[in-house]
Amino acid sequence: MNDKWRILIRHLSFKTIFIIHNSSFIIEFMIFLVEFSPIKPDFGLFFWTLTIFLAFFFLMRKFALKPIVAALKEREEGITTALASADNARKEMSNLKAENETILAQAREERMKMLKEAKDQATAIIAESKNNAKAETSKILATAQQDIENMKAKALTDVKNQTGQLAIAIAEKILKKELAGNPEQQAFVNSVVNDMKLG
Repeated sequence: MNDKWRILIRHLSFKTIFIIHNSSFIIEFMIFLVEFSPIKPDFGLFFWTLTIFLAFFFLMRKFALKPIVAALKEREEGITTALASADNARKEMSNLKAENETILAQAREERMKMLKEAKDQATAIIAESKNNAKAETSKILATAQQDIENMKAKALTDVKNQTGQLAIAIAEKILKKELAGNPEQQAFVNSVVNDMKLG
């Protein structure tokens, strides 16, 4: 027996040795393993091993290798396509980022322009409102001044009229008193009054 088997048998328990002695199949298998040497193969074993291997190889090549190669090729193409798509997406993202920056800059510039225009319009509207208010104030003041002048003239005319009437009334009373005794002067005054009434 080989030294390896002796070491193996020594390490096995008594129960295992008992099972090996009682089983003829296991003993025959063990004997086969002891007598088998991969360095000196038997021609029959070599022939059947080679035949099974070649049959397995041709079957695998015909039924399994082509689909596996096709799947690997498809996967490689998919990976290549995915890498190209990722590269294109990266380029598009950088282009979009640049476009977004440009659009943002334009939007900021447009906003500043609109704010300036709005400020200018507000300033113009305020200036126009001030000018309109000044013109309206000047117009109102001129109208008020004219009304004051007219009222002043009217009041002055009324005062003159009242003063004239008062002077006439006073003069009439004085003249009546003075002329009360003289009938000739009375007739003259009456004729003058009548002439004034007619005229």
